[in-house]
Amino acid sequence: MAFDGGMMASVIREINGFCAGGARVDKVLMPAKDEVVLVLHAGRETKRLQINASSSAPRLTFTSVSKENPLQPPMFCMLLRKHLVGAILTEVRQMGFDRVARLCFSSRDEMGFACDRFLVAEIMGKYSNLMFLDGADRILSVLRPVDFTTSRLRQVLSGMTYELPPPQDKQDPTEATYETFFSTLSATDQDRVAEKCITSAYLGISSQSAREMVYRACGDATATLETCTPTALASVMTDWFEDLRQGNLCPTLVSHLDGSPIDYSYSRVGYFGSRAKTETYSSFGELLDAFFAARDRSERLKLLSADIQHLLKHETSRLVRKSEGQRSELKEAEKAEEYRRCGDLITANLYKIRRGDATALCTDWEREDTPEVAVELDTRLSPSANAQRYYKLYNKAKKATAILTEQLERSAKELAYLESVAVFLDKADTPEDLEAIREELRKEGYLKAPQAAQNKSKKKAIKLKSMKTPGGYRLYIGCNNVQNEYLTFTLADKGDLWFHVKGMPGSHVVLSCHGEEPDAEDYTFAATVAAHYSGAEGKGTAVDYTRVRELKRVAGAHAGYVIYHTNYSAYVDPADFAKLDKEWLYD
Repeated sequence: MAFDGGMMASVIREINGFCAGGARVDKVLMPAKDEVVLVLHAGRETKRLQINASSSAPRLTFTSVSKENPLQPPMFCMLLRKHLVGAILTEVRQMGFDRVARLCFSSRDEMGFACDRFLVAEIMGKYSNLMFLDGADRILSVLRPVDFTTSRLRQVLSGMTYELPPPQDKQDPTEATYETFFSTLSATDQDRVAEKCITSAYLGISSQSAREMVYRACGDATATLETCTPTALASVMTDWFEDLRQGNLCPTLVSHLDGSPIDYSYSRVGYFGSRAKTETYSSFGELLDAFFAARDRSERLKLLSADIQHLLKHETSRLVRKSEGQRSELKEAEKAEEYRRCGDLITANLYKIRRGDATALCTDWEREDTPEVAVELDTRLSPSANAQRYYKLYNKAKKATAILTEQLERSAKELAYLESVAVFLDKADTPEDLEAIREELRKEGYLKAPQAAQNKSKKKAIKLKSMKTPGGYRLYIGCNNVQNEYLTFTLADKGDLWFHVKGMPGSHVVLSCHGEEPDAEDYTFAATVAAHYSGAEGKGTAVDYTRVRELKRVAGAHAGYVIYHTNYSAYVDPADFAKLDKEWLYD
């Protein structure tokens, strides 16, 4: 992440531009335990100021993303509403060149007298925090209290006077000139990587920004200081921070070639070269929304799916332990023939075995050389009773072999089913997908239905994902086993083409062509989609395809299981899904 001192300065410039004449706080929202949103109104415009103090995605920015808020707001949110709703945000200040922002509000106290209130946002990775201060910098409340058990260096608790984080032994680059840059870099070990020299000497510069500076100086982001030369690097750094002071900024998003975001910056980024693509935005709010949208959605889905993940992990562990025990018992049951042979040997040699013998030397009349075989006996039993004991062990082992073999098959099928659910859970990208998986697990008996839903008999309509192929055909995708069953045996026409990754759990994908023969491009498109919505990875993934009429249900199996004998196979790369020209269809 690149939310460094420069990004903080850039965002604050944008915020101050909006509230230059004062912005009234209309609402205070807290959609998550570590995120506060201030709804600001200035002139005829309303904006949402987001302050995120999470460890994974901390930031301060305007946002257009609206999130659902809890029914019962936290106490921190209630306190902010009491003091800030109706207050005026006058300005936002950056403390030095650090990632600390002070939001200044003009408000009124309980007696109606004018007073100042401050929100201090520390955007520092896992140490991010948000403090609410009065006019004397006394902490009224803190989002994440820090006491002596957490840190011996700095405590942040209600009632204490706020102090800035301990200063680092680094220079402020915004106060440096070409001469000071040059002298500092010249005094550094010239064999060190230039990027490390910059980040260790100057405050508020991220590794990403330092790499870009080195790249602009010598064309190689990984160059040493000697290769880059202090002269060239000092010149680039002087221009860099002059642009920052003048506001010559360029909100830039860096993405992989498949479109997934890599990083963001307040300046143009060129050191990735042809390995990535860049896109510029008109504001930092739009930039950060674009970068964090996928990440926030992923984090939200992860939280929503935590119960299913826990269930799958617990059930899988239980089945693995159960299967190991069954295999151990089966191995013991494989001694059935040995028990029968011992019983036969005792029966054939009853005349020379006496009661109380611990071991009997029995002649094996079935073998040509008639060897003497030692058979262990129970001294409490008669010779004939010992023979019957071995025959009973034989019969028990025979029955156990049949039962355990059947139980192992059932356990293997259940493990395969849970694996398929895990694949669908990994590919789920909406809360609706997660709810469909929960509904499937309820039907299979893994989850209990909510009390309110137990009395409802009305069935929910099954909604499938679908998209258009290059040839204009409609492509349907099953996102769980129940949808797979419905798609293949209810919705699909007998002449449609059916796709599924070979030998692995995954989605049923149906190309609705009603017996027509699509182009090769449509086949490849459908096979790539099927490979993506599966557990397959890597190039050369085999995807089977056939007409729907060739499919048959598996008797007694879970929903979505099919068998087929006539099929062809296509070999694709699931990663190519990101390169497809996708047009999603919605009913």
